[in-house]
Amino acid sequence: MNFDTKQMLEDLRTVVERESPSTDLTAVARSADTITELGERLLGCSPERIVIEGRTHLRWRFGTPRVLVLCHHDTVWPIGSLIEHPFEIHGDVLRGPGCFDMKVGLVMALHAIAALPNRDGVSLLVTGDEELGSPSSRQLIEDEAIGCAAALVLEASADGGALKVARKGVSLYEVAVQGRAAHAGLEPERGVNASIEAAHQILAVASLGDAELGTTVTPTLLCSGTTTNTVPAASSFAVDVRVRTLAEQDRVDTAMRALAATLPDAVLNITGGANRPPLEESAALDLFARASRLAVELGLGRLEGASVGGASDGNFTAGIGVPTLDGLGAVGGGAHASNEHALVGAWIERTGLVHALIAELIHEFSQTDPALVVRGREPDYIP
Repeated sequence: MNFDTKQMLEDLRTVVERESPSTDLTAVARSADTITELGERLLGCSPERIVIEGRTHLRWRFGTPRVLVLCHHDTVWPIGSLIEHPFEIHGDVLRGPGCFDMKVGLVMALHAIAALPNRDGVSLLVTGDEELGSPSSRQLIEDEAIGCAAALVLEASADGGALKVARKGVSLYEVAVQGRAAHAGLEPERGVNASIEAAHQILAVASLGDAELGTTVTPTLLCSGTTTNTVPAASSFAVDVRVRTLAEQDRVDTAMRALAATLPDAVLNITGGANRPPLEESAALDLFARASRLAVELGLGRLEGASVGGASDGNFTAGIGVPTLDGLGAVGGGAHASNEHALVGAWIERTGLVHALIAELIHEFSQTDPALVVRGREPDYIP
């Protein structure tokens, strides 16, 4: 399958130059307008426009969904980023805010699906809040994945173009300490120092990590006190947890909720919890093997698989039992950074792989009774 490189680059320019920072609801809505117009031209129909808590998501559904293609159109780049980081192409390197993460993948998805001779069984879901942790779209993603036999995530690839066969799960917490204020010079003994209590808790929290199992528990943002001469009455810190397995996510959660104050009269309040379950390698192995075979057949060479610490919406689909393959999008690097870029030749070629993978899956799954698929569990094929 040959794709029109010039047209794909023009479409990408249009999408990248429609800035869409996650926190700007109006900008995300305008981005959805642009993607709708692009999709209408390529797919010949309008998407469902789904607005949840002010955040705009789009869904194209063809028949009964069996293959879910996941993308997002929000980015971390604020309005005006194009001034210092314009869309530009030098040789094989393309740059622009949000190109790698993940507007290239979005354009790839639209063109790959448009080229299918039969789209029946495909659902394309484009969310608008992935960079925030998908607070409004998680239920939408999971509901759309139920009954699907595969989820393909067009997030950017790992280093060197590797597909992402495993992603760590994420949990986010805030530990708030309530102490008691006092004058730091006149009578500090009358206070309960929330900073000292927070220091004890930070050390306790950091000790929950397990390098051998790949579990990281990292205290991050810290806030404490009001003035330099007052015993702090309140303190708080954020905690970022990354895990490879659900068992580790549960272990850390139990330990976080069991934290106890060390200073008399100090009070702890622990909030937060799991944000995304891990995408364990077992969820991706069959799809990765299929994609690897197709890549060789298409002359793209041998694919590599990688396990990464960052999370995506693929964590949600894997978390409910749907076979999930991630990192099918742009090849390049610099996500969220000033050197964000994509390699043109590589992602044009990979669009062909995505097209072939979807086509093969929907052909095979069309032989399967959808009624037998429960929460993403793939039944035996029916002869």
